[in-house]
Amino acid sequence: MKKILCATDGSHSAEKAVEFAIELALLAKAELTFIHVIRPTGEDVSKTHFWDFNMLRAADDQIQMELQKAFDKAFQRGLGSASCTTVQGHNTAAAIINFADLNEHDHVITGSVGRTGVSKVLLGSIAEQVISKAHCPVTVVR
Repeated sequence: MKKILCATDGSHSAEKAVEFAIELALLAKAELTFIHVIRPTGEDVSKTHFWDFNMLRAADDQIQMELQKAFDKAFQRGLGSASCTTVQGHNTAAAIINFADLNEHDHVITGSVGRTGVSKVLLGSIAEQVISKAHCPVTVVR
């Protein structure tokens, strides 16, 4: 294992995934990249009547803060090979998988909120989609 990709969105389950990813990267002496998928895209928002540049900037600031928090945790634990990135996409799972594939990551880590029943059917599960379509092993942290 040389390159690990950890999806994060600032949620409680994502924070657990960040912690796990850092530990695994340290053990494996692997590079670690934290990724956040931006949905909706700036282009999507600009085409609506509710478009507000300040709201978009605030959302971006929040994303960058979450990524920086993950990066800082990795740095504090002594992981020197960590980085952060954002990608835009309507399908979060597809964006994660595509990034992992294009950048030759050999392991993906994601959190799971553990939806069950009707909410899982209606909303789907990003973790489940990543597991079923990724080209590499996936670890889901709960």
